[in-house]
Amino acid sequence: MPSLFSKIISGELDGRFVWTDDHCVAFLTIAPIRRGHVLVVPREEVDHWIDADPQLWAHLSEVARKIGVALHKAFEPTRVGTMVAGFEIPHLHIHVLPIDTMADMDFANADASILAEQLDEDADRITTALRAAGFESGV
Repeated sequence: MPSLFSKIISGELDGRFVWTDDHCVAFLTIAPIRRGHVLVVPREEVDHWIDADPQLWAHLSEVARKIGVALHKAFEPTRVGTMVAGFEIPHLHIHVLPIDTMADMDFANADASILAEQLDEDADRITTALRAAGFESGV
């Protein structure tokens, strides 16, 4: 059965994409811990990150780095954090988010009530920053 992320990737469910390529996508989560919280997700359904092909993992890491550069420019945080937890959805994904303290990476801060307009604004800020940095994706 396809994962929730596979349904977003296929277009069955809406997603605010900031990156697409042949191997992965990146989109904003609908319950961000911080504004600009992006998930980098492989198109291939891999459950655990340690099971990912090394080349796929390297590609995901590079895309997460590019997203991080864009988040740093668009949101001007102290740092950009990443994490791989994998408990929410059984489909590998890297969380990439602007942070100012370690407490900013706490899932207890997830905001499921964020407005669609705010997500759209964040997606625009990120894609603009990606382009300004010279990073091209299919978005």
